[in-house]
Amino acid sequence: MTKNNPIGLFDSGIGGTSIWAEIHELLPNEDTIYLADSKNAPYGQKSKEEIIALSIKNTEFLLNQNCKIIVVACNTATTNAIKELRAKYDIPFIGIEPAIKPAALHSKTQTIGILATKGTLNSELFHQTAQQFHNTKIIEQIGHRLVPLIENGAINSPEMKQLLNDYLQPMIDANIDYLVLGCSHYPYLIPQIKKILPKKIKIIDSGEAVARQTKNILQEKEILNEENHKAKTIFYTNSDPKVLEEILKNKHSVIKKDF
Repeated sequence: MTKNNPIGLFDSGIGGTSIWAEIHELLPNEDTIYLADSKNAPYGQKSKEEIIALSIKNTEFLLNQNCKIIVVACNTATTNAIKELRAKYDIPFIGIEPAIKPAALHSKTQTIGILATKGTLNSELFHQTAQQFHNTKIIEQIGHRLVPLIENGAINSPEMKQLLNDYLQPMIDANIDYLVLGCSHYPYLIPQIKKILPKKIKIIDSGEAVARQTKNILQEKEILNEENHKAKTIFYTNSDPKVLEEILKNKHSVIKKDF
C-alpha cells in the first residue's frame, strides 16, 4: 500500500458525501473514491445481516480500486457492521457514529436530542455509547422517510418540512439544548432544521471528527499523501446520478453509473 493510493468511502447513498466534503477539505492532496449504494438505501430499515452483507460488498469493490483506507461514511453500517469488517480485512477502517459524547458533555439542560435511523438507534454500539451518559436524558427519534426524500432530491419539499416539524417539536418541548444528527444524510437538512429549532439549540454532526480521525490514522500508518497535487475524486452510484450531481455541484468529480 502506497501513500498515493486513494481513500475509499461508502454509504447507503449520497449522504456520506457530507463526510467526503470534510475529508476533502482537510486532506486536499488525497485522491478519493466514493461509493453511493443508493439502490439499497436506506440501510436503517434492513436487518443486521443484510447491512453486514452490503458493507462487505462495498468494501470488496473499494479494495479492488486499491484503496488504502476505508471510511464507512454511514452511521447504520458503522454501528452494525464495522466490527465484522475490521475482523475480516487487513486495512484500516474509519467509522462514523452519532456524536453523543460532545453533546452530553456540553449540555446545560442535561437533555439532548438525537435524530437517526432505526438501524443506528437499535444497534448495540449506540446503546453502549448512550449508557455511558446515564445522567443525560436522550430523546431518540427515528427519521422515518428522511433518507428516501433526500435520495430523491426532495430536501425542500412540503413533506420534508412536515416530517421535521413532527420529529423536532417534541425535542424542543423536552428542553434539549443539543441536537445530534445520527445519519450522514442529515447534514443536508441543517438549513431546514435551523428554521424549526430555537437558536439556542446547537446542532452536532460527526463530519469534522471523522476527517480528523482519518488524517490521524493515515499519519499513524505512514500512508498520508503529502505531495501537493490536485486530488482526483471518482463517485460511483447504482442509482440516478442527477441528485448526486446536484449535491456535488460538479465541482470536483467524475461520476460513474453502476458498480
